[in-house]
Amino acid sequence: MSAGSSGGKKYGRKKEHILNLDKFINQPIQVKFQGGREVRGILKGYDLMANLVLDETVETLPDPDDPDTLSDDTRKLGLSVCRGPAVMSIAPVEG
Repeated sequence: MSAGSSGGKKYGRKKEHILNLDKFINQPIQVKFQGGREVRGILKGYDLMANLVLDETVETLPDPDDPDTLSDDTRKLGLSVCRGPAVMSIAPVEG
């Protein structure tokens, strides 16, 4: 073994995940995106970049008269992948 080699072992603390959504898996969540879009769905998976997989996704559409306000109109999207860099907030629907 050469000098300075750790023999394949890594020392130091294990990295902790900043984003831990494990307790919300298979639970309904609400996601807000840059640009004002908003969806609700059942969280099926995620990664460290905050990419989300939602099932039974429903998007709340913006008000046609005021794009900064959401209307009561929705559209069903079904199974969807939400890109992490566009996600502004993630919240549980209940509780």
